Amino acid sequence: MEKKYISLLLLCFLMAVQVKESTASFKSCYQGCFILCIITPNQSAISCPFKCLIDCIKPSFPVDFTHRDNDYFCKLGCASSLCTNFSTKEFPSEEKVDSCVDSCSQSCNKS
Repeated sequence: MEKKYISLLLLCFLMAVQVKESTASFKSCYQGCFILCIITPNQSAISCPFKCLIDCIKPSFPVDFTHRDNDYFCKLGCASSLCTNFSTKEFPSEEKVDSCVDSCSQSCNKS
């Protein structure tokens, strides 16, 4: 019974963090998303990093396959292949993932 209350409190906290600001950083978005995902039934530590990358690497424009979309998909592809292995069920490692995603941004912007 006690675990249910802790889970409920954690869920409320995470939802508050998500709603906090629309300009939240990638790191805070990823951390909240990952923790919420991992406590959701039928989710795994393997699928959550991919889900949270998609949720948190959002383009600031509608996707319509222009040059800006190429940068978005480059960043998402790079992050999916290089940055998802840092997170575990116990540790989202949002600092490492954030740094990795930033390096993907720099690589994609060079092209």
